[in-house]
Amino acid sequence: MAKTAASEIAVCLAPAEFIDSDHPEVIARAAEATRNAETLADKLRALYLAVRDGVRYDPYVDFSSPEIFRASSVLRAERGYCVGKASAFAALARASGIPARVCFADVRNHLATENLTRTMGTDLFAWHGYAECFTGERWVKASPTFNRTLCDKLGVAPLDFDGSSDAVMQAFDNNDARFMEYVREHGAYFDVPVKFVQAEMKRQYPHLAQQGSLRGSMEEEAAQDAAARAAGSAQR
Repeated sequence: MAKTAASEIAVCLAPAEFIDSDHPEVIARAAEATRNAETLADKLRALYLAVRDGVRYDPYVDFSSPEIFRASSVLRAERGYCVGKASAFAALARASGIPARVCFADVRNHLATENLTRTMGTDLFAWHGYAECFTGERWVKASPTFNRTLCDKLGVAPLDFDGSSDAVMQAFDNNDARFMEYVREHGAYFDVPVKFVQAEMKRQYPHLAQQGSLRGSMEEEAAQDAAARAAGSAQR
């Protein structure tokens, strides 16, 4: 494993345009989340849960707006998609004195409702965002994307993170059926490359990017899908 340079650590501790760890609301949220944390791992897990469950996952955001990528805006809205949530987690970590950065990968069989799958037209979700935090010995990966209430509706256990081991994505649903895999890594970034990600979303998912936040919430869709499955089972 290559040694992480001091300059890289310094960069990943500094505030950025979208990972705005110097924003007063980010600083306050980080302090609140970690007030009872004793160890670095405790801090990371507390910050992770603050984003995983404190920011509701929803892909129906306005991809033309840079605010969906800005950590302070995502935390304030308490709603965001994977890249915005990764940005928020990285900002909270930096505000707590923990080096952090955002990473991207293409993911197959990404958690989705029937409407989202139809809108995207594929089971490949490009440029899925997650975060890496430096523990002093290594970079650990964590994906705070899917909140607990959404996972409950989708029939999937929420992804836990212990603050010291990688927690990238659930590999199986509650019926032990494989549903998700990372198929291509795109590397780590000091800040969210917003213009590039916006262009990629528009190019690869024109219907999703064009319609923005016009279709409601994924959590509501998940509840409707679950009710439909339950009704179908009851009729059989």
